[in-house]
Amino acid sequence: MTASTLNLILGDQLNWDSLIWQDVDKDNDLFWMAEVKQASTNPTSNINRTVFFLAAMRHFAEDIQDKNYSLLYSELKDGFDSFSDALTNTLRQHAISKARGVLPGDYQVMQEIEHCLKQHSIEIEWIEDNHFIAKRGEFKQWLSERKQPTMEYWYRHLRKSRRILMVDGKPVGDKWNFDKNNRTSFTSSGPDNIPNAPNYAVDDVSQSVINDIDTYLPSLGGNIDEFNWPITRRQALYQLRHFIDNCLPQFGDYQDAMWTDEPFLYHARLSASLNVKLLHPMEVIEAAQQAYEEKKAPINAVEGFIRQILGWREYIRGLYWTHRDEWLDFNALDAQRNLPDVYWTADTDMQCLHQSVKQVLNYGYGHHIQRLMVTGLFALLWQVKPKQIHQWYLGMYIDAVSWVEVPNTLGMSQYADGGIVGSKPYIASGAYINRMSNYCKHCPYDPKKASGDDACPITTLYWFFIDQHNDLISSNHRLAMQAKNWSNKSASDQHDIRERAQWLFSTMNQQEKEA
Repeated sequence: MTASTLNLILGDQLNWDSLIWQDVDKDNDLFWMAEVKQASTNPTSNINRTVFFLAAMRHFAEDIQDKNYSLLYSELKDGFDSFSDALTNTLRQHAISKARGVLPGDYQVMQEIEHCLKQHSIEIEWIEDNHFIAKRGEFKQWLSERKQPTMEYWYRHLRKSRRILMVDGKPVGDKWNFDKNNRTSFTSSGPDNIPNAPNYAVDDVSQSVINDIDTYLPSLGGNIDEFNWPITRRQALYQLRHFIDNCLPQFGDYQDAMWTDEPFLYHARLSASLNVKLLHPMEVIEAAQQAYEEKKAPINAVEGFIRQILGWREYIRGLYWTHRDEWLDFNALDAQRNLPDVYWTADTDMQCLHQSVKQVLNYGYGHHIQRLMVTGLFALLWQVKPKQIHQWYLGMYIDAVSWVEVPNTLGMSQYADGGIVGSKPYIASGAYINRMSNYCKHCPYDPKKASGDDACPITTLYWFFIDQHNDLISSNHRLAMQAKNWSNKSASDQHDIRERAQWLFSTMNQQEKEA
């Protein structure tokens, strides 16, 4: 029998424009996909995330077979714990001469696959991932020309070189960035006319995945009562059109706002589809730009949306691969506390944390401010071990893939990298959450108070964090005023804040367990 080339397709590589489909010998080449338990158990996954990935994979597998490619597909019922187990089983049953694969979105998966194939004396060719806008080596070259990376300048580089929102070499609206116009909070009456989300009914494929999870992965986190995510390219395109037509016009003003029992508001819910490659970022950008050109959405909405995809998304990927083998060892702030139980239960009378965690458990979703300035902020102020909060984010959010989750969590959110991603720790008191949401109005704690029985835990821990990291805070020009404000507090106030913080550390988990 002629030895075959084994073409690997991972769960975040569900795109037909992938370079893996070039130069294929249909008579001899084999394609390979595998559902493995460790992808959902290490770390523990939200059931929404596992259903999303596996249902999307099974639909894509059907498409592959419909196009008459030879596909080897392992399901959960086949019992493989890891990619190495599934791959070894394939190599024992088939004569394989070499392997090909698109660069994985997880450096550890890449290492695992390489190690397994090496044990069988098989070489692998890693193919460029053409899903992204930046080309291979482009970020590295851009980085080499700078003393320190800054997302804004990377974003401008891509805007100019790809001619996105540009007219005669200048940015549309004569400004590169409309971020100051993206921070509006709702009035006391709350959001108006939130569009109904499309309904993606659980089909036979999704139901088969849910049934298999119940049998083979019965201990996942989260709830599956309301699974409603696009799992095919057709559905993803429909979600994109729904966002452009119904949500984008108001997205710009309210992208940072939060509201009780409104998990989605005007957000796109496209990141999961982008991250498994059901959508290409350029087609998403072009749809938004067209909406602006047709006067269907204002510039602050369109630029703010495009900045997240063209700027931040591409920037984060570049940083992930630049420091690929270092991220999980970062702990610049020497954070040593365990992740509180509330992240698994949402059982707390802190409304900001309750609301933000509850929707993660129910939908696997939170928008960027809920991630950075509620769940991320509390973990930072609580001084959670970086690996623990990283594992929670990686497992619990439906759109989490390592290349995007790791720098966002360990860098932007937790400052564990010491400043690679962000120039400062993103700290705030309860006043920020009060300004951007109505959470505090339903909460027993006062966001203005840092000590006392009704003091907001966020506010208490904010000041305690400044006290504990005063050298870092005072030496950062963006935070120095906060350090000065701490030093201006009376000795009595400082003592009361420290006492309240220690009380929170010693009692909060116990309170949650008793709730």
